[in-house]
Amino acid sequence: MELYQQLFENNRRWADAVRADDPEYFERRSAIQEPHFLFIGGHDSRIPSEAITGTKPGEVLMHRNIANQVHPNDLNTLAVIEYAVEVLDVRHIVISGHYGCGGIRAAMREMGHGVIDHWLHVVREVRQQHAAELAALPDDQAREDRLVELNVAKQVFQLARTPIIQRAWSRGQRPILHGTVYDTHDGLLRPLVSGVCDDATLATAQSRPVTSYVAELQHDLVTR
Repeated sequence: MELYQQLFENNRRWADAVRADDPEYFERRSAIQEPHFLFIGGHDSRIPSEAITGTKPGEVLMHRNIANQVHPNDLNTLAVIEYAVEVLDVRHIVISGHYGCGGIRAAMREMGHGVIDHWLHVVREVRQQHAAELAALPDDQAREDRLVELNVAKQVFQLARTPIIQRAWSRGQRPILHGTVYDTHDGLLRPLVSGVCDDATLATAQSRPVTSYVAELQHDLVTR
C-alpha cells in the first residue's frame, strides 16, 4: 500500500507546485481540450509521450496498445481515432513504435503466447512479407529492430485506409499521418513515415522503402 499511497502524495506535490508557478493553470486546462496530436503508441512504462516530445498537458491525446496496432476491427482504437478526428480535430496522428518492444519480440518467435498471438497477427504478416530483408540482417536484434520500423509503417498505412480517415480527407480535412520510432537507449524519436495527408501521399509513402535506422542503432549499441 505504501507505493499506492505515494502516488497521491506525489500528485499533491505536483499540483501544489503547478499552482505556485501558475495559479490559473488548472482553470485554463479544465475549460477546453484542444490537442494538436493523437499519439498511438505501445504499452511501455519507460515512454512518457509528453516528456519525450516536450509537449504540455492538453497538447497530446495518447492511446496505447500492445505493439501500437491499428486493427480495422478494434473498436477501442477506432473510437479514439474517431473522437480525435471528428470532435477534437487533431492536426496530426502519430503512430509511435519503440525499439525493445515486447510485442514485436513475441511476434518474432513461434506462436504460443495465448491471446497475444491473435493480437499480433498483422505483425507476423509483416515479418513474412519482409522475410528476405530480415534474413539478410546480421543478428536477431537487428531483425527485431527492423520489424519495429516496418510495423510502424504498416500501421500508418492501415490507419490511412480506415473509413474515419478517408471521410476526413474527402472533406479536405486533416489529420496528417506520421510514423516514428523511439529509442529507449538515447531518448531520441526518429521519423519513419511523414506527411501522409491524402490518397496521393499515401501511395507515394507506400511505394518508398521504409526508413531504416537499424545500422545506426546497432553501431550505437556496440560503441556504448
